[in-house]
Amino acid sequence: MKKLLTVTLLGAAIVAGTAQARDYDTVRFGVDVPYEPMEYRLPNGELTGFDIDLGNALCQEIGIECTWTVQGWDGIIPGLKARKYDAIMSSMTINDQRRKQVLFSDPYFTPPSAWFVPADSDIQVPAKETLEGKTIGVQRGTLQDNYATDMYGSVADINRYSTADDIVLDMEAGRLDIVFLDFPVGKSTLLDSEDGNYKVVGSMITKPKKYFGDGFGIAFRQRDEDLAKQFNEALATLKENGTYEEIYNKYFENQQ
Repeated sequence: MKKLLTVTLLGAAIVAGTAQARDYDTVRFGVDVPYEPMEYRLPNGELTGFDIDLGNALCQEIGIECTWTVQGWDGIIPGLKARKYDAIMSSMTINDQRRKQVLFSDPYFTPPSAWFVPADSDIQVPAKETLEGKTIGVQRGTLQDNYATDMYGSVADINRYSTADDIVLDMEAGRLDIVFLDFPVGKSTLLDSEDGNYKVVGSMITKPKKYFGDGFGIAFRQRDEDLAKQFNEALATLKENGTYEEIYNKYFENQQ
């Protein structure tokens, strides 16, 4: 009887373990748009961007299907925990605070952040002295929000927005003196806009690690270690066979 009980319990444990580390035929990604060139929609409504192309290539390498669920940034981690999707691939910076909530893949991209101002701005180097009394625009809940708030919140007004497009609208309307964004996003939304009447001031920023972390990673539920391992292996393969470089050059070649 004891032996039978032991075998039964062992079988239950194996089944439970299998359920926990189940194989995926389809991986549902959560993504926040628009965030050009990382993730955005074409005029026909199709999702595209660096994250989208790389995510689809990773799934193809693994041999599974990908689907994409659009989710606002404020609710993107809660959505993962609520199983609205299986992973987040949406330019999410790896940092210690988020590691408490999700399991990250290896980094797949490390973007610099930059300060953007109108071309006729008198701000040349962002500092407490030059930003005193100014209004700074950031995307709410991002590492740029945290950095700008801690560094300059005591001397400047911080305006927070849901999307980069909302920031651009207020920038064009003259309600912002300066904005702090991921450089690729600021370049595509401000420097490359039809108006194009903007410039970068100061240096590209990637430190301190406290704010800017280890680059972008795919976020999984913490129990999905096997799934994260599959994506790490696929990422390494795409970097070796040139697929990653091809996708990277499509969006970032000669960008700086």
